[in-house]
Amino acid sequence: MSYEFQTAAYIAATVLFILALGGLKNQESAKRAVWFGIIGMAIAFIATIFGPGVTIDAVLILTVGIGAVIGVIVAQRVEMTGMPELVAALHSFVGLAAVFIGLNSDMTAHDFPSYAEQIIHEVEIFLGVFIGAITFTGSIIAYGKLSGRIDGKALILPARHLWNISMVLASLVLMILYIQGAGSWTLYLMTLIALVIGAHLVMAIGGGDMPVVVSMLNSYSGWAAAATGFLLGNDLLIVTGALVGSSGAILSYIMCVAMNRKFLSVILGGFGTTSGPAMEVDGEMIAIDADGVAAALNDADTVIIVPGYGMAVAQAQQTVAELTQRLRSKGKTVRFGIHPVAGRLPGHMNVLLAEAKVPYDIVLEMDEINDDFPQTDVIIVIGSNDIVNPAAQEDPNSPIAGMPVLEVWKAKQVFVSKRGQGTGYSGIENPLFYKENTRMFYGDAKKSLDELLPKID
Repeated sequence: MSYEFQTAAYIAATVLFILALGGLKNQESAKRAVWFGIIGMAIAFIATIFGPGVTIDAVLILTVGIGAVIGVIVAQRVEMTGMPELVAALHSFVGLAAVFIGLNSDMTAHDFPSYAEQIIHEVEIFLGVFIGAITFTGSIIAYGKLSGRIDGKALILPARHLWNISMVLASLVLMILYIQGAGSWTLYLMTLIALVIGAHLVMAIGGGDMPVVVSMLNSYSGWAAAATGFLLGNDLLIVTGALVGSSGAILSYIMCVAMNRKFLSVILGGFGTTSGPAMEVDGEMIAIDADGVAAALNDADTVIIVPGYGMAVAQAQQTVAELTQRLRSKGKTVRFGIHPVAGRLPGHMNVLLAEAKVPYDIVLEMDEINDDFPQTDVIIVIGSNDIVNPAAQEDPNSPIAGMPVLEVWKAKQVFVSKRGQGTGYSGIENPLFYKENTRMFYGDAKKSLDELLPKID
């Protein structure tokens, strides 16, 4: 394949990637957008493998084959509820690839026309390895927290911000020494420091901020890929890396706005959060059984369902879809209220509901549905805590103070499907559970809803 043909293929792939990103803005075009991305990646892969300067040998064929088999197996086995962990794991691969490519480039002899070009090349190596190493260990820790293998609570070490700043400054000094010809040891030492930075940053972030962390690591992986593209002189890698990096940064900003948090306060692990005593919660949690919930639903005219990660864990989306169908068949108005940070991945609830064939037009964002709660007969909250927590508005000392939430407590009746009386993944008490119009529907979400379905007459 000629260089000109490869360039044309790269341009076509870039256009398809842009169309893929643009199509993900709503559910109707998302499926087509995914196909744009698949075709674009296939074109990019073929153009790279058969491009100039690439030797197709047994090692390359074996590597591609192993990667393809692993990809197919993972894609077939992963549940939709496991997508947050999978995304975090894939980010770690991008970071590790950037580290290996940078170290390999350092080991390879290069002849540069000028000293300025040599400096630029060495800066590209250093930045690519630095960002890649942070992405690698940060993504591994995020995967551990999302999968429950690592405690979701924030690990707060003494003087942690000072340690982070010191490690970044040390890396900067090492880069200056590396450019001045001090030797490859500076690059290797920086790699170790960056690996520690990535792990420390994410360990200090609590479970409630994981949606922002996932999108932040997505951005990091994009910038690592872009830096690698400059290093390899690959225009497509530069463009796609910039697309991923910028889109991830924009998504992180959107998530922070949805949580009323500053980006730095999230990635630095709670920097600047409130420290006063939390507001005391009065009252008691009152339980209700399936018969009571069914009676309320049978009498209701309007119902809003608010799903959270608990629905994903219980894999209850199919049962929720069937409940929705039954209620709508009886002439009741049923809609869904989705918070931007519901679940452990942005858009996670939308994906699960789409998988269960819930109609797109009844799945509404928080801003579209918040004003309708006072006129709603019944709210069903399935496995959500922070996104329906009135403490965000009522308690200035709450960790989520000021966070926009779904104001479900304004409805006539609220039923909360919850495993038990604990505070949930984020560890924040929720006054909603103690309000007079709230009843707790305890148990696994799927089992509880399965018990409820036959009682809808």
